[in-house]
Amino acid sequence: MQEDPDAPHVFPIGRKPGELLFAALILLFSGLLLAQIGWQTTWLPKKALAAQPRLWPAISLGGMALFGLLLWLKTRNITRTPGRWREALCWVKSLEFVGWYVLYVAAIPVIGYLLATIAFCLFMAVRLGYRSRQAILSAIGFALFVVLTFKTGFNVKIPGGALYELAPEDLRYILIRYF
Repeated sequence: MQEDPDAPHVFPIGRKPGELLFAALILLFSGLLLAQIGWQTTWLPKKALAAQPRLWPAISLGGMALFGLLLWLKTRNITRTPGRWREALCWVKSLEFVGWYVLYVAAIPVIGYLLATIAFCLFMAVRLGYRSRQAILSAIGFALFVVLTFKTGFNVKIPGGALYELAPEDLRYILIRYF
């Protein structure tokens, strides 16, 4: 029986751009974290294995290193596909969104969880190209849902914003407690 050349392969023969680079970075990153595990976590005497603070980080980092090594071994001898650095540039470009999230987290103690979440959701919607009235209203609705779910519903302790201090006393309590 002859295989159809157009049929998708479960295990493709070639290597995707950036695959070897990804494997090398995963190996490097997991190796660095595993090297630090001795002074970042501890092993407690007379504790069960599953209760040890070092066990689960060691298992996850060991798995990360193992699968990174397996990927590297699998792909190192396969013919290289061009586009490795173009792929790596895509990874670097995605770090922009990490920066926006860090800015959002930094804004919460200043303007409060409610305003920071609304601003973040609005900005992300516009940044991703959703500029219609419906998209903007959906972003605001999602932000309100997030705030009401976590701060009001689940009573997650998130510090109130410095801006809340400018509100009248009764409103300030409601803002700090629920928003």
